Amino acid sequence: MVASRSARGPAAAAAFASPGVRITRQTLFWLKLGTFQFAFFRPVFMFLSIVLWTNGNYSLSDLSPEGAAIWISCFVAILTIIALWPVGIMFQQVRGLLNCKKIIPKFALYQFVLILNHLQTAIINILAMQQIIPCAPPFSSSARGAYITHQVLIMEMFLITLLSRVVYRRKYDELEPPECACEEDGDCKQTPKIIFNGAVSEDGLPGF
Repeated sequence: MVASRSARGPAAAAAFASPGVRITRQTLFWLKLGTFQFAFFRPVFMFLSIVLWTNGNYSLSDLSPEGAAIWISCFVAILTIIALWPVGIMFQQVRGLLNCKKIIPKFALYQFVLILNHLQTAIINILAMQQIIPCAPPFSSSARGAYITHQVLIMEMFLITLLSRVVYRRKYDELEPPECACEEDGDCKQTPKIIFNGAVSEDGLPGF
């Protein structure tokens, strides 16, 4: 009984995270729309934050309800969760079908990139804003946090690139050497010989 419950635990958690949905044209359209909205609205919020920053109304260190940073960050987080839910549903649908295409390690790399780009960056920024990362002249705490974030991301993305080369690289069937192919073509395409009045002609014309 305990073993059966423990075995059903991950399956139940996966079903709760991304419920089994019958994929139709309509549901596929809504799943695509759920991921496309993140690609559309996130640049809009980034442009809005740049405009507010030029006016002096946007600062990452200002997390008060009166500031714009907390609201833009919350909206972007909600859009991210909404975009990840269709991806998880599609992964549950095609995991068994595309297992031969290494869909599980590809999805794991996708999750790693998402975590490193968003969660890790957010944690380092919070540590910098709380002055836990000390300042080192001429860099402030926020500048040092951004410096550490970019340096760590460069090394991490390099390692992920090496893993992606192994996972995404396609294996093609071995081709025959060119010499063998030419020899086979020469054997198959022999010039026919026609006998005309006792004379042999290779090009099909009578010999004189």
